[in-house]
Amino acid sequence: MSKSFSSKELMALEDHHGAHNYHPIPVVLSRGEGVHLWSPEGEKYLDFLSAYSAVNQGHCHPKIVAALVEQASRLTLTSRAFYNDCLGPYEKFVTEFFGYQRVLPMNTGVEGGETAVKICRKWGYQKKKIPSEKARVVFAKGNFWGRTISAISTSTDPTSRDEFGPYTPGFDLIPYNDLGAAAAALKDPHVAGIMLEPIQGEAGVVVPDDGYLRGIRELCAKHNVLMIADEVQTGIGRTGRMLACDHEAVRPDIVILGKALSGGVLPVSAVLADDDVMMCIKPGEHGSTFGGNPLACKVAMAALQVVRDENLCDRAARAGERFRGRLGESIGRYGWVQKIRGKGLLNAVVVDPGHKHSAWEICMRMMKAGLLAKPTHDHIIRFAPPLVISDQELDRGIDIIEKVFASVN
Repeated sequence: MSKSFSSKELMALEDHHGAHNYHPIPVVLSRGEGVHLWSPEGEKYLDFLSAYSAVNQGHCHPKIVAALVEQASRLTLTSRAFYNDCLGPYEKFVTEFFGYQRVLPMNTGVEGGETAVKICRKWGYQKKKIPSEKARVVFAKGNFWGRTISAISTSTDPTSRDEFGPYTPGFDLIPYNDLGAAAAALKDPHVAGIMLEPIQGEAGVVVPDDGYLRGIRELCAKHNVLMIADEVQTGIGRTGRMLACDHEAVRPDIVILGKALSGGVLPVSAVLADDDVMMCIKPGEHGSTFGGNPLACKVAMAALQVVRDENLCDRAARAGERFRGRLGESIGRYGWVQKIRGKGLLNAVVVDPGHKHSAWEICMRMMKAGLLAKPTHDHIIRFAPPLVISDQELDRGIDIIEKVFASVN
């Protein structure tokens, strides 16, 4: 395709030929570098969404791209019908990096979630001796881990869920950040696991009380239930620690990773667990043609090395304090700004749903001013720039946010 299309033409092509399953901010992006994105016409933007935290290392990080290019010229895919020379080294690297004995590689975050549920159920039957077909997995209301049938079967969002039934059985829902509800649910001897986001991202960056994750860990130990941490969005440095569970020194039985595991270069996800849990899965019981492909393995190792070598966890922690501090002193004074919350560089501003300007309108104004963000649940704006953002770039972004919020006050 040699023709050069304008932004207007490109949006029209998607509208005419694609499924209408997204409602994007009306900007077309054709190039990215670090924290910046450009349109085909050359307009420059600060990225304050990071592809929903998939681009923690910044757009087109040269070390990650170099790993991709080098491996792409050698071998990209063999399937798991054969061994390849990248998977073993990657599995050793990633398990040692996160401190688990085993990893099961997949591609997308939701595949990681499905994998974790399957492993959990298998463990429940084999190790906890739950009667056949009786295993249950507990989820928190407000969760989001994808839009497969199983994922929406645990959802409380009507947009994701309605008119897609019948739903997957065997799931229970409890309120998030409620240890009493968790204690009651985990007493059921048929419960094999509880799957939680350490911070609920899509729900609007909902941060639980201090001690909540530790309390869940203790309840799981008490009732012989697996704790599954969905760290697809909160992991890989986003909240100021390598895993968000690290804030409370909690070690889940199963960890799900995705998004920034590849630095946004291609889909890579992983499920981590120890032998007692992971070895319940036998040949033929789970897999993926692309899971553990050589290209993904090399990219994921490079992406994790960048996070470690560039101290991105510390940078996220410091930048997040700066971000929330400045906004708290400025837009936090407006009565219609109900809350500014987050950890590290995963943050949200909650807007009064009755305010004269909607979260969408505010995001449109920020786009026109050169900053990209997007609402979730109509009245919450999520701010999650790449972790490589400099103080100067962060301050420039905050300046834009403050000016736009002042204009709609």
